[in-house]
Amino acid sequence: MAITIKDVAKLAGVSPSTVSRVISKNQKISLETTKKVEQAMETLGYHPNLMAKSLVSRSTKTIGLILPLSAEEVFLNPFFSEVLRGINAYLNYVGFDLLMSAGSTETEEKEAFNRLVFGGKVDGVILLTSREKEPMTPLLMERNFPFVIIGRPKEEKDIFYVDNDNVKASYDATVHLIEQGHKRIGFVSGPRDLLVSRDREDGYKKALQEYGIESRPDWITEAKFLQESGYNAISFMLSLPERPTAIIVTDDIIGLGVLKGLYELGCKVPEEISIVGFNNISMSELATPPLTTIDIGIYQLGYTAAQLLIRQIKQEESVSRSVIVPHRLVVRKSTTSRLLDN
Repeated sequence: MAITIKDVAKLAGVSPSTVSRVISKNQKISLETTKKVEQAMETLGYHPNLMAKSLVSRSTKTIGLILPLSAEEVFLNPFFSEVLRGINAYLNYVGFDLLMSAGSTETEEKEAFNRLVFGGKVDGVILLTSREKEPMTPLLMERNFPFVIIGRPKEEKDIFYVDNDNVKASYDATVHLIEQGHKRIGFVSGPRDLLVSRDREDGYKKALQEYGIESRPDWITEAKFLQESGYNAISFMLSLPERPTAIIVTDDIIGLGVLKGLYELGCKVPEEISIVGFNNISMSELATPPLTTIDIGIYQLGYTAAQLLIRQIKQEESVSRSVIVPHRLVVRKSTTSRLLDN
């Protein structure tokens, strides 16, 4: 005979409805009661039929993650694996699963969106970036479908999002180089259609302006979030008649490509060129030399985005629509304290 919720309730000494709440990860159930129920389930070998439960509750207990890049680009950059780790950690805590889809074109993204949302496979969606023209946001808002963006949306009204203060973060990175004595400072941006790239470029320019330093368009270039792009960017900058003595790179993985290019071209870091990156991925500390970088709390961005989405799905009261995760400058050996003759 199959084990039922009533059997679990009897052994645990609670009501069947309490067992159901424990299975649903209801936060109002005490830890002591939860442990008793879980022990009874383990003793009896009871496994809840979550599929049947979802049909009754119309909940899939699954969150969708739509990536705006090809799977290859996603997994070549540790930023994405770390933000996924944060998302998954919170979803595991509340008993939700994660369904991920990546598309390398806008058409593929919309197809993934239709499968997840219109196919009824998920209860909510996390968008991993915010772009100038975000095709998914209007569709989600029209359906009043729960979603959270990791990044600042162009129009912030009525949109849930988690982000850093990227203008201030880039400003801090630039000021660090200025205080080292640098006046010729270049900037390697991420893709310009991403708002995070624009915000970081704005912070860089703001610092230069406040310190009376010229902003040179030829010292600003764009790159994809790949090492190869960093290599190409620094090759371009070193070919200029007058080159920077310091560079801000909007992503550490690009920064590693910059370091590789400088090494192959015989340019010493930080003696000839100093570098500041973004994200503080694990490899930045292991680079030669270790990379000075802005730690943006990648794991916390993912964890908080999942938390915000689940609260939205559960229609909890007093849910903040936006959360700004703090950043910090991590100084390592790719920037020099030696005052330069610029």
